[in-house]
Amino acid sequence: MSVGTSDERRTPNRLGLRFLLMRQIEVARSGALKAGDSTQGIVRERAFEDEDVVVSQSRVAPRVVSGWHHHGARRLYGYVVSGRLRLEYGPEGTEAVEATAGDFFRIPRNVVHRDVNPDEGQEAVIVNILVGGGPAVVNVSSPNG
Repeated sequence: MSVGTSDERRTPNRLGLRFLLMRQIEVARSGALKAGDSTQGIVRERAFEDEDVVVSQSRVAPRVVSGWHHHGARRLYGYVVSGRLRLEYGPEGTEAVEATAGDFFRIPRNVVHRDVNPDEGQEAVIVNILVGGGPAVVNVSSPNG
């Protein structure tokens, strides 16, 4: 077994350097998030975006009702960091679920919904992970698409 010279051990070859760079841990600082896709009533900021994954943060101000939208062929996994979030969906928007700080939720592909912050004084902050291909947000005019 050859261990190489001390210079070879300290200086990775080009392939080794590329491998090391690909394995870095990245941090997205809160002040450096990028503007995300727009839906009326929701402020979205992207932390990371790869081919089939988008990690973002959404903010919904108190008493705001967002526009109707869906996430196309992507599945959305969410975590409520603070506040309350009601997700309205279904025929004519008659179905709803509510999530509060510490709750997780999942929205299947192509489910038209809108985000509602029922709280009168606290912004809702949500971390979203979108998985799949295609547009991250598709805005529509009604709950029926």
